[in-house]
Amino acid sequence: MININDKTLIKKAIESIKKLSDKINHDIHIMHVCGSHEHTICKYGIRDVLPENITVIPGPGCPVCVTTQKEIDTAIYLAENGYTIATLGDMYRVPGSEKSLMQLQSEGADVRIVYGIGDAVKIAKEQEKNNKGKVVFVAIGFETTAPTTAAELLHLNNKLGKNDKNDSNFYILNCHRQTPPVMDFLLSSGKTNIDGFICPGHVSTITGLKPYYEPCKKYGAPMVVAGFEPIDVLVSIAMILKQIVNNTPKVENEYKRGVRDEGNIVAQKMINEVFEPADVAWRGFPVIKDGGLKLREKYTKFDIFNHEDIPEIKEKIIKGCICSEILRGEKLPTDCKLFGNPCNPLNPIGSCMVSEEGTCRIFYKYKNYKL
Repeated sequence: MININDKTLIKKAIESIKKLSDKINHDIHIMHVCGSHEHTICKYGIRDVLPENITVIPGPGCPVCVTTQKEIDTAIYLAENGYTIATLGDMYRVPGSEKSLMQLQSEGADVRIVYGIGDAVKIAKEQEKNNKGKVVFVAIGFETTAPTTAAELLHLNNKLGKNDKNDSNFYILNCHRQTPPVMDFLLSSGKTNIDGFICPGHVSTITGLKPYYEPCKKYGAPMVVAGFEPIDVLVSIAMILKQIVNNTPKVENEYKRGVRDEGNIVAQKMINEVFEPADVAWRGFPVIKDGGLKLREKYTKFDIFNHEDIPEIKEKIIKGCICSEILRGEKLPTDCKLFGNPCNPLNPIGSCMVSEEGTCRIFYKYKNYKL
């Protein structure tokens, strides 16, 4: 078990990284796909202690950021047409093609900020009791939040019994994604130079290590699941470099105090009962094979698309915004002409500036612009 406050251990990890980097005669690019990892890296200045030939690249680790403009515009369309929209706080502020849900609320639309799907169900029950409008929960997130959506839909479906029709007034706008497929896509595209991955700790508590085995083997890219303290990140970098030096790419678990190799079996069963893999687009990416989750036939009664005839919504390009390139790891927030001014946390122009997990928001917060 790692003592996360052991300064001696932190020093040894930094020394180990430097020794390993001396054995590598070329530049190494390590990507992470987790906003919490970027917080740690920026807050504690981890990039500043790395050798010049070791670069850590922020990737698409924020579920709010990778939700497409089309999905946000869909939520806005539903709100404009009388639905109550229940959403997590960050999604409330993400710009759509013309406005955000927050701006729409100021115009009189019924938009509610909730802590999770359970709160949205409570709102729906209350409105059903009072003969008020239907509620749509914007279900976003990776494998970490998908189990909560699955658990609630399992419960609602059991209450309906053999009734195949959704007689309640609760629906979801399903925006769930799976993380390992986007890592596979990034490695296969070759557009971003990636020599290894720091795998997301939160996601891995659910998935375990299995989803990383295939891309690791296919592309020969070291993959290490890491926790969120500075020592976790430093040790994971050292583990990746050791694999590169020894030419032994594999999946390793640095975060053993939080992640079991098999993951959370109960959560996996719930996800697999309610959802199945689906090919979906991420913001800044084309359609990614198995990059999302769609409701299985038994649960499509809760899908708002099966209840409402929603028109085709075209995405609008935001001039000057490079969130797409940032999410793909091709550019940094400081490469964007809008970064800081006019795009800032109080006036987010791109999705990466909205959430606490967004790369632009993190860079802005810590003023850590050096990579």
